[in-house]
Amino acid sequence: GMTGTFHYGLQVSIINSPAEYIQSFIHETWLKRYGSSPSAEMITLMWSLIVSIYSIGGLLGSSCAGFLCVRFGRKKAMLLSNIPALLGAALMGLSQLCGSFEMIIAGRLFSGVCGGLTQNVHIMYAGECAPRKLRGLIAITASTFSALGKFVGFALGLREVLGVEALWPILLAANAVPVLVQLLTLPFFPDSPRYLLIDRKDKEGCI
Repeated sequence: GMTGTFHYGLQVSIINSPAEYIQSFIHETWLKRYGSSPSAEMITLMWSLIVSIYSIGGLLGSSCAGFLCVRFGRKKAMLLSNIPALLGAALMGLSQLCGSFEMIIAGRLFSGVCGGLTQNVHIMYAGECAPRKLRGLIAITASTFSALGKFVGFALGLREVLGVEALWPILLAANAVPVLVQLLTLPFFPDSPRYLLIDRKDKEGCI
């Protein structure tokens, strides 16, 4: 769950560093595709869509969180959130190779779905699994790891790291790393006792 919220913070901040490169990529792609340069307004529109569609994905993910938590459980809901995250990372990472800025838009949408899911499910899962004395401390890890993700995103975007024109697709795909960490570790964690007792009626599993 912490890696999920870290992914959210990373994705929020990581898009800022390669802005000029992505806008240049939109211009070049449009020129090759249609044989004419796009207007400044069109580039601004596409860039605005890339930035803002993450929030639309977040709205969709948040709307599904409650249903998925009850239908599959908190742990499986977080595991399911990795699917749109990996799909989004793949789309953004391959966008330059495929010559499609639309893949960045789609990738941001899928990443937003993951962010909306994890921001809600993490607090629920961690709070329900934590001992009573540590419940408040565990619940604020959502904010802590979101902030840490934003910091790492800004650090990766530095020109001395991945913030150069040749590496911006790798920078956008870097959010796959925390997702893979969660995929490898989360299956070994127990499910929420509250989910097991109330939704599954599994008293022994809860205890």
